[in-house]
Amino acid sequence: MLAYLLRRIAMTVPTLLLVSIAVFTLMRLIPGDPVQLMLGEGADPAQLELARQQMGLDQPLVTQYFVWLRHALTGDLGVSTTNGLAVLPLIWERFHVSAVIVLTAVALASLIAVPAGLIAAWRKDRPTDLAIIGAATLMLSVPSFWLGLLLLMFFGQYLHWLPVVGYVPMSEDFSQGLLYVILPIVTLVLVETGVLTRMSRASTIEVLRLEYVTHARAKGVPESQVLRRHVLPNAFNPTLTMIGLILGHLLSGIAVLETVFTLPGLGRLMIDSIFARDYPVLQGCLLFTACIYVVINLIVDMCYPLFDPRVSVQ
Repeated sequence: MLAYLLRRIAMTVPTLLLVSIAVFTLMRLIPGDPVQLMLGEGADPAQLELARQQMGLDQPLVTQYFVWLRHALTGDLGVSTTNGLAVLPLIWERFHVSAVIVLTAVALASLIAVPAGLIAAWRKDRPTDLAIIGAATLMLSVPSFWLGLLLLMFFGQYLHWLPVVGYVPMSEDFSQGLLYVILPIVTLVLVETGVLTRMSRASTIEVLRLEYVTHARAKGVPESQVLRRHVLPNAFNPTLTMIGLILGHLLSGIAVLETVFTLPGLGRLMIDSIFARDYPVLQGCLLFTACIYVVINLIVDMCYPLFDPRVSVQ
């Protein structure tokens, strides 16, 4: 178990290194001169050259990469060219908004989808299974932005139960802040429940066909105990993988939903930095989201042995 965990952690280091190289290279491939964009068309050549020297852009690319990597390792991702704020605190502040919504939504979706998929597989090809799969397919087919707009119109415009525009941090006013994130969370729960239910059903059906399940039933073990003790732990790993992928994807930025609900999250920060040509913020966002993705997958990998001891043995 310990060797498995150490091996997974060791594999994360080269992955993060490759991610940093990819992010640095992508930013250098963007057409245009970032110094020219920062200083404007009216800047003279002397000012441009001085700014390049101050930003280290006159150095070879390899030198630039190692300088940037050294600063990134100490938490220094530069300063925004738009508002002069440090990049990392800015990203962390926006990430809080996205994380509250995503973590709550994925937790609720998992609590609904895993039992639903288990029941659907247990009642395969029966009305219960058809009803669950039909609902899951419907939720999966609806685009999240369209569902969000429908919820905004119904609960915000028609019923006036929830605010339509704006955002209040829950650290300032918890009850008001909660009102602003209910609809984004409900939208994500509905969409992601469809994906997870189908995955849970498919993996459960595979496990129900195995011989040890037949053996347990032949011994007279109650059906609820067969599902809870013998089927669920072995069928959960594929769903756990999907949960990790969804978490990594959503934590990287739910830009569309944040735009629909006017939330100041990480996705909107990234979009705003693209439109403003704010290279330090964009580069920091890319590195941060890639690291989040890697860390989430590492956590998921480390959870595998809890549900399937064969993973650590292999």
